Amino acid sequence: MQYIAPLSKLVEQFRRLPGIGPKSAARLAYYVLAMDKSQAEAFATAIVEAKEQISYCKVCFDLTDCNPCRICQSQERDASMICVVEEPRDVAAMERTREFHGEYHVLHGSLSPLDGIGPDDLKLKELLTRLQGGKTDEVIMATNPDVEGEATAMYIARLLKPLGIKVTRIGHGLPVGGDLEYADEVTLSKALENRREM
Repeated sequence: MQYIAPLSKLVEQFRRLPGIGPKSAARLAYYVLAMDKSQAEAFATAIVEAKEQISYCKVCFDLTDCNPCRICQSQERDASMICVVEEPRDVAAMERTREFHGEYHVLHGSLSPLDGIGPDDLKLKELLTRLQGGKTDEVIMATNPDVEGEATAMYIARLLKPLGIKVTRIGHGLPVGGDLEYADEVTLSKALENRREM
């Protein structure tokens, strides 16, 4: 369908978002147009402010508006345990369980040779540097239970074995091929509870 130029531009921007097809993009564009001007400006301002104010924590690489992030700054977190996750949204999922009180390390992806993602594309060097501090007794691998997540967990486990750090994997209360982001709190709690050494 042909849209007038400003509407077409808006639809195209929504289509760039993951999981948004042409019909959903058009629906969202029409929804934004139906907003009053102050709502639309608040929406646009929230996007711009998020882009300007959010960065990656220099310690764990989670999203933050202060550096280091609040979790890394907290004296109440157990520095002897680091939970390794693929994406910042996985930290939010783990925090919703209220079961894990250690620290995090965000890899920003998983190994996927078919997509050209190798060890140098992840925050692995930063993890190894962090572990040289000697405070960490256990690394919990909480990568997604899919082929790439399993490969990443196994790769990191082999990398850490010589350091004498206990490496565990969260239990498989999560469906294979699923994402941590979509798991409910009970499933994630059980997966954390039933982690195993690798």
